[in-house]
Order: sequence, then structure tokens, then C-alpha cells
Amino acid sequence: MRRALFVLPALVLTLAAQEAAPIAPPVTADQRKAVVETLARELKARYVFPEVAETTSAALKAKAAQGAYDGAVTAQAFAEALSRDLREAGRDGHFRVRFDPAFKPASDDDDKPPTRDEVAQMRQFSQRRGFGIAKVEQLPGNVGYLDIRGFGPTEFVGPAFSAALSLLSGTEALILDLRQNGGGDPESVAYLVSHFFEEGDTRHLNSIYNRPKNTTRQYWTTATVAPRYAKPVYVLTSARTFSGGEECAYDFQTQKRATLVGETTGGGANPGGAVLLGHGFNAFIPTGRAINPVTGTNWERVGVKPDLAVPAAEALKAAHGAILRGILEREKDPDYRKRLEGILARVEKGEAEPVRYAR
Repeated sequence: MRRALFVLPALVLTLAAQEAAPIAPPVTADQRKAVVETLARELKARYVFPEVAETTSAALKAKAAQGAYDGAVTAQAFAEALSRDLREAGRDGHFRVRFDPAFKPASDDDDKPPTRDEVAQMRQFSQRRGFGIAKVEQLPGNVGYLDIRGFGPTEFVGPAFSAALSLLSGTEALILDLRQNGGGDPESVAYLVSHFFEEGDTRHLNSIYNRPKNTTRQYWTTATVAPRYAKPVYVLTSARTFSGGEECAYDFQTQKRATLVGETTGGGANPGGAVLLGHGFNAFIPTGRAINPVTGTNWERVGVKPDLAVPAAEALKAAHGAILRGILEREKDPDYRKRLEGILARVEKGEAEPVRYAR
């Protein structure tokens, strides 16, 4: 079991400790100074762009010297102020400072197997969140709908992804909803996307460069996944779609395997991990950057732009309507065409499909 490089912000931290937010105690001036100094040092050692780390560290230390954090007298207020300034100076949406005395950082060694307790915590975390799957549904007109909110460890979420797609394998087209997807393991992203290419069609989807190790890891489609879904795919995005959720959308788009509908995504392409800052604080510092094999770049700061731009709240209706119009163009049966036309009219009006009970 390998450790993730792209991870949900909550998953980076000790999972059991995340279930209840810690009480934020007072924080002293000496503690604030020590935390800022440690953060500056960790940025210089770990952040993926060394030149940005230098300027960001200097900006934070200057703010602290000018008394910018003197009013942040609680741990929560200080963490929020430091997070805000860190993101503003570094212009990286992954930056975050948290107060969590129970936090224990993950090992920097990706090949080191997690302990039995860590595995149990990750399994429980995945189970309690439905393995990242919020909804699996057959929409009117035999259109599949799959709402995935996050990409947990592949060992846990992979079978659930495959099971969901098995349920939807008979649909005419599929809508993958990433509008509330905050990220996750890039290996799990590759596992999901693998279902949408034919067997034997191997694709290089993404690479991640890691600055501390000076290494690059590639992510390819998985040859052994099933079922394979060869019909049209529409991916829904929003400004809240972030990190690994954006990578998933970007992979579909750059591989020309789906139509993206919705809003430009959040713009976070630099994965990393959380480090201790002392006095109960920790910080998420991006140590890597994504490199797409097709574009040679990524979605950092600019986000993933949809093929069909609509407000996120209207994305599902827009995608569903587009799919139904496509089915109507191909359908020859006059009775079924009439039924589809009725479904399309209701979708365009935002009306619910009437419930029909078997007699």
C-alpha cells in the first residue's frame, strides 16, 4: 500500500483526530514567532518552487515583525490569519495552516508501508465517507450519474468505483459529477479514469515531480480494471472542484474522452503533505507539481476550463439535456423517441420525472 502524493486536505492529517475539531486555546507572542520561523524554514526546504519559497518566507516574517498577528490571540485565529497570508504571498491554494495538537505527520518515504493502525484509520475514514461516492443513479432516459466527492486510497475506493460503474454499465451515457470533489490520491484518479478506455488502450495520464526527492512519478491507466465504459461521458465541474478532482477532469479533457460542463475549477495542481510547526500547529506545504503528458503543464492557478461553461448549479441539467438530444438524434423507434422528447422537455424546464408504480 503506497502513500498518496495528491491527498485530500483532511486525509493528510491523522484521520482519527479529524473527527472532532480541537478546542483552540490562547497562543502567546513567543509561540506565534516560533511558528512563523518554523514555517519559513519548512517552506524553504520543501516547497516545490524554491524562489517562491524564499519570497513567501520573507513576506511572512516581515508581517510578523510588523505585528500583523498580534491580534490573533487564539490558536484558531492565528492559524486562519497565517493561512490567508500564506496563500496570498505564495499564490498557492493548497497552502493551509491548522491547529491540531493530535496531528502526526506521514512519513516522507512513499515506499514505507503504513502501520496496521494507519491502515485501519484510512479504511474507517473511507468507509464513513462512502468511499468518496455520494450518489449512483440512473437518470431519466437511461443516463448514468455518478457523484464522486474525493479520491481516497485505491485499495479501499477502487472496488467501490468499479462496483458503481458496473451498476451504470447499461446506460446510454454517463455524467461524472466532480463539482464537490476536493481531491485525493492520484493513483485512485488513474484507477477511475481507466474504466473509460478499451482494454489494451494504455494511457499516460499524469506525472508528479517531487522537489525534496528530485524524482518524477508517472501515473498510467490500469490494465486490470473492469468494467470498461465506452459510451459518452460528461464531467461536471465547479469552482470548488480542486486538486485531484481537477486532475480527473483534466485527464478526461486532455485525453479527449469526455465533455466538461460547468465552471472553471479552483486551480490547485501542487500536491504535498503536512508538516509540524510546533505548539500544536501544522502546515500543508506543496512539495510537487503535476505535469500532464499531453500539454506539458497543469491547471495551477488557471483551473480546468469546461468545454461548455454554465453556472455549477445548472451543469447537471445542461449535461443531461445534451445527452438526451444526442440520443434522440440516433433513436429510430417512434414510441421511444416520443418518450425521450417528453423527458427532455421536463429536464429543460427543471421538472421532476413523474413517479410510475408497477401494477
